[in-house]
Amino acid sequence: MNESFEFRETEHFTAGALGNPGDRTFFLQAGESGTQVSVKIEKQQVAALAAFLKSVMNDLPSPTVDPTPVPLIEPALPEWVVGQIAVGVDEAESRVVLMVEEIAFVDEETAEAAELLGIEPEVETASLRVHLTVDQAASFIATSEALMSKSRPPCRLCGDAPDSPDHACPRLN
Repeated sequence: MNESFEFRETEHFTAGALGNPGDRTFFLQAGESGTQVSVKIEKQQVAALAAFLKSVMNDLPSPTVDPTPVPLIEPALPEWVVGQIAVGVDEAESRVVLMVEEIAFVDEETAEAAELLGIEPEVETASLRVHLTVDQAASFIATSEALMSKSRPPCRLCGDAPDSPDHACPRLN
């Protein structure tokens, strides 16, 4: 199992991408007290997280500073790949709590054994828990919007990247 992390007094939180549009690797990055952690995340997960945080922000105090994009700190070497993401609100502290879990990979042997027993295979995954201030959440939204603005425009019919080699729009049939 990979290492888990928790940042209660988060000093750095952002999303970023390395590479050229169409061939970028996206990262979620958090840190405090000299410790930085990067995890690999999908572009759609970044966009969905930012959209959800926008709705959560309606229930929290307004940011105290203008949100500005936060750069990725390089080198961004991923600890693991993001699977599930959960968001909570600590109303007493006016903080957003983000819980990110590693994607669960089950090897073929374990999957077969679990299927024979009629049970779900147990897989331990790493996690990243980040406590964010309202200002940090607002800056993450600004960062995500800036990242998405640099993306290739999606196909107007199916939403996939139209200039990718494997784009076969199902609506053109």
